[in-house]
Amino acid sequence: MKAALILLGSFTLLATLLPLLRMEVWWIRIFDFPRLQITLLAVAVLILYPLVWESGSVWEALFIVLLAASTLYQIGRMLPYTPLWKKQVQQSRQPSKGPSLRLLIANVCMPNRNGPRLLEIIRQTDPDLILIIEADRWWQSELDLLEKSHPFMGRHPLENTYGMLLYSRFELSGPQVRFLVQEDVPSIHTGVRLPSGREIALHCLHPRPPAPTQHPRSTERDVELLIVGKEVRGSEKPVIVAGDLNDVAWSRTTRLFRKISGLLDPRIGRTFLNTFHAKYPFMRWPLDHVFHSPHFRLIELKRLPYFGSDHFPILAALNLEPEAAAEQEKPQPHPGDRKEAEEKIKRN
Repeated sequence: MKAALILLGSFTLLATLLPLLRMEVWWIRIFDFPRLQITLLAVAVLILYPLVWESGSVWEALFIVLLAASTLYQIGRMLPYTPLWKKQVQQSRQPSKGPSLRLLIANVCMPNRNGPRLLEIIRQTDPDLILIIEADRWWQSELDLLEKSHPFMGRHPLENTYGMLLYSRFELSGPQVRFLVQEDVPSIHTGVRLPSGREIALHCLHPRPPAPTQHPRSTERDVELLIVGKEVRGSEKPVIVAGDLNDVAWSRTTRLFRKISGLLDPRIGRTFLNTFHAKYPFMRWPLDHVFHSPHFRLIELKRLPYFGSDHFPILAALNLEPEAAAEQEKPQPHPGDRKEAEEKIKRN
């Protein structure tokens, strides 16, 4: 038992230390994801180890101190995504009066063919904008009946799990499909004209993840996020960036993206909003995101029911409130953050 606990504890220490390295290879960056799982393993070792501890052993005492320190560090990284933290995005004060929008994001998992269940979820939640990720031509044909209720579209289905469909009840202004970093990974960028006449900018992303079956490094994912982050920071329009970013909320890359972009994360002070993996409750983390400029306040943010994909869909309801921009502080980059972002973009 003692050997097993030392092995588990050593693994959690290694899994905590490796992400501190700024290397972009997948087998290091993968440890950004399961912080909760790593923490639970470390806590289990801390609880059980006193049963086998040899009193007077300096090395074992050091092992416990390091394990406790790494556990506190992991908790500190996740704590902002709990109700114990101050909310970064205020709750809407006038949800029934201001110009609001409801955005549904669903990574369908391309081989999944449960279109009727997803359409049922869409009918139940009645979103104004629907972003479909991993869409192939089958999914487009299955969902194109949404044209009746959501006649404005941006579509680029693909057979490589990176296709994307956008359906909107509101008029889209100049929708573009762009390939920001990789020629087979599209993103959709468009203006959205709200019924009030106010136009917002929407950026829909799904960069390729660092994984042995996908890509050996995180560079391209990171660069795509930072390119968009630089573009939106100077925007005069209210901005929303949404999609499956194949990164977790607490990673260095996502935190750098928020600083560079100046966008807010409505999960801070509220919830993890774990969306992947839908089929394995113990192995879940937040991969699907909605970031927005300070012009919005939050009406609702929730995870939606399972429909056969490896992701849960999410719904974000936001209200555009003019005074919110002055009352919600946007993240500010330090000089080192700007330098890091520029170096990443140049290296790609």
